Amino acid sequence: MSSDEKKTAITTVTTSGSEGLFQTTSEKDVFTPRAIDLDETREKAVEDELNVTEEDLLEAKAIAATLTLEDVRSMMESVLRIHERDPNFPHAVIMRIQEFLGNEDVFENPEKHEELIQEMKLEAALITNDSPYAEVRAVVDNKDDPTTPCSTVRAWTIGVFFSFFLAFVNQLFSVRQPAISIESNVVQLLAYPLGKAWERWVPDYRFTIPYCGEHSLNPGKFNKKEHMLIAIMANTAKSLPYTQYIVWTQVLPQFFNQAYARNFGYQILIALSTNFIGYGLAGLTRRFIVYPTYCVWPASLVTIALNSALHNDVNPTVPGPFKKLYSISRNRFFMYAFGAMFVYFWFPNFLFEALTYFSWMTWIAPDNLNLEILTGFQNGLGLFNPWPTFDWNVLLFDGLDPLMVPAFSTLNRAFGMFMFGFIILGVWYTNTWNTGYLPINTNRVWDHFGQRYNVSNAVNAQGMYDHEKFMSYSSAYLGAANALVYGCFFAIYSAAVTHVFLFHRYEITMGFRNLWASLRRKKKDDSDYKDVHNRLMAAYPEVSEWWYLGTLLVAAACGFAGIAAYPTYTTTGVIPYGVALALIFVIPIGVIKAMTGIEVTLNVLAEFIGGMFVEGNALAMNFFKSFGYVTVAHAVSFANDLKVAHYLKIPPRHTFAAQMIATFISTFVCTGVIAFQVNIEDICQPNAPMRFYCPGPTTFFTASVLWGTIGPLKVFGHKGQYKELLLGFPIGIVVTVAVYFLLKRFPKNKVLRQFHPVAFWYGGLNWAPYSFSYAMPSIPIALLSWVYIRKRYLAFWSKYNFVLSAAFGAGIAISGLVMLFSVQWVGIAVEWWGNEQPYVGCEGTACKLYQLAKGERFYPWWNPDEVPAP
Repeated sequence: MSSDEKKTAITTVTTSGSEGLFQTTSEKDVFTPRAIDLDETREKAVEDELNVTEEDLLEAKAIAATLTLEDVRSMMESVLRIHERDPNFPHAVIMRIQEFLGNEDVFENPEKHEELIQEMKLEAALITNDSPYAEVRAVVDNKDDPTTPCSTVRAWTIGVFFSFFLAFVNQLFSVRQPAISIESNVVQLLAYPLGKAWERWVPDYRFTIPYCGEHSLNPGKFNKKEHMLIAIMANTAKSLPYTQYIVWTQVLPQFFNQAYARNFGYQILIALSTNFIGYGLAGLTRRFIVYPTYCVWPASLVTIALNSALHNDVNPTVPGPFKKLYSISRNRFFMYAFGAMFVYFWFPNFLFEALTYFSWMTWIAPDNLNLEILTGFQNGLGLFNPWPTFDWNVLLFDGLDPLMVPAFSTLNRAFGMFMFGFIILGVWYTNTWNTGYLPINTNRVWDHFGQRYNVSNAVNAQGMYDHEKFMSYSSAYLGAANALVYGCFFAIYSAAVTHVFLFHRYEITMGFRNLWASLRRKKKDDSDYKDVHNRLMAAYPEVSEWWYLGTLLVAAACGFAGIAAYPTYTTTGVIPYGVALALIFVIPIGVIKAMTGIEVTLNVLAEFIGGMFVEGNALAMNFFKSFGYVTVAHAVSFANDLKVAHYLKIPPRHTFAAQMIATFISTFVCTGVIAFQVNIEDICQPNAPMRFYCPGPTTFFTASVLWGTIGPLKVFGHKGQYKELLLGFPIGIVVTVAVYFLLKRFPKNKVLRQFHPVAFWYGGLNWAPYSFSYAMPSIPIALLSWVYIRKRYLAFWSKYNFVLSAAFGAGIAISGLVMLFSVQWVGIAVEWWGNEQPYVGCEGTACKLYQLAKGERFYPWWNPDEVPAP
């Protein structure tokens, strides 16, 4: 770095004053370079430790000059409290901060520690003037222009149009096999040319809207805030009402056949309730999972990267691999990567399917059972296939793009999945729980004949539990992988709550303090949240918690009306029970999703608890599941949108209005589409038109009967065949507590710091029907991107990494839609070895360890003195 660069005058800020954490000072207050200079070696080390570019460092130098020692001490104490055990935060910086705060001589004799103090000033400036995370700095600006138009006629018109469009298309084809779904990033792509066309062709006609001021049909350049407001509406509208599954199972004659469920009033009441309760909960948790700096929300960064690629005119040249300088713009890079993936996706998904299921070891001996189990992609565990696919979409099987989520998330997930793979092998090869008679890696439920469980053999004509029929039929059995998945679910629930309590209790306490102050309309103690993005957002009026609380109460009232006014045979108590479950888990799940990109779903816990509360009543269990599981899922999804708006500096009240309107539109459109679909002849039948086979509603019905009608006590109770899996609850707590105390004992251990117990258990959830072949390719990609390139070529990584992720995702989505509505729609298939080999032998039909003759059954293992129906 040249001396001329070091002398560059930059507008500086100070930590004093009542206007915020920082305020500008006059040019005469700018420090002299000599006061802050570190030697070149240490300066480069600071860049590496904080993962900052040279440009970031230059800007921070001017700010650091205004900081006093007490300012720095106060800031670093706050940083340490929040980020000490944050795996996303640079570990080397934490070590330096602890060294700084732990040495009292630094503050008693500062002249003896001038270099350390100056370094801490520099790091304090870097941390507080921008995000401490390189991945956020890569795509999010630390500047804002509050005069940029956002809530424009153009944004609302395009946003409302796409809200209608996404709700209609996604709901219509949600019962198709395979389903068709349009994501928000696709809308970003489609909305961009519409916005630019509006900018060019629509006249600048101005008019006044009462209480909203003057508006123009064409406010000028189509900007990123308008564009993101459209994307937020689209992302909200694409979330279909979960109650559609309840309606499908009630209406269809092959399921519960309850005619009253066709009533539009009933359908819209329960749909409005589940959708808006989640939204109200998201708003109430903003101070826990949206505003804090450590809540990065990795998924939001890809959305913002696409937005920046389309709108950012700045194109700096950056050094990168192969000792070259790269000047291609983000926009052009996106278009090249998007086009390449659009074309390439046709090969593994239509022309050469062996590229997707590249289980090349099994091709040597397709019928070899052991080879299939150890290396097989589709019906094996895939533990020992070093490179099992050439299809990028396979890596996204659980929504975690290795370019998007931090490397520690990818590695913990893969490690957990790999380790549980060996446990699954042991369970299956020892025929524990009779799993040797069943496929090893299946998510289906089986009877004691080794056939798929037929729930109609255990219920009466009304869909209620029939004990005599159940005893004369069979209990429900799980494959080896699926059984372990349930154990991991139990463990991850207890681990999530324990982890957030142990590692984030300070931040949670601060969030409750600020929430209470906000409800009492007092000044909030939010000094710890005053990073640059919160300071910039302070320019906009906030949305009161009372607005969100009111939304939650109105939504609950709709739920009470829908359940009580119709013969659901369900107590209205399922709503407060479900909401109580959501209140317990929404903050832990939100914090984990915000930091790791991993979402813990409550479907199994909601089924488990609901099935015990209302045993024998599948419909009541479904309502409990909807208000427990879906409320949290929607709240977390909406919180992600709030973080996107926070990063883009979209006024909170505009975001509130956009989400409310989009949710309202989506709910009515989806309900109207369902009302039409249930009258389609042969819908959800094997001869259904347009492939409307309803895989989702069918699975939902099976789960509702198993966990609602038969009930979890018969499966996991003290007399159930899988009662040992309940040990997952205490094991999840023990592992998390052990990791916590190990970190306290060995705080400098980098491996322990990067180990995340919740992400580890999440890896175990990925089994059945997925194999390790789905997760394995993410490991080298995450290491290449987040470890090798990010460490050596930060500016290059910052410019292109998330743009590449967005481009690949959009290319796959558009290519898949074109493929579906063209060659796949008319049933065109390319028959040759490359499309047939993936389905030969055990890869095509799952092989079992033990075979049953026709009519032969296996017997229960948990009570050898009795041989009842199980």
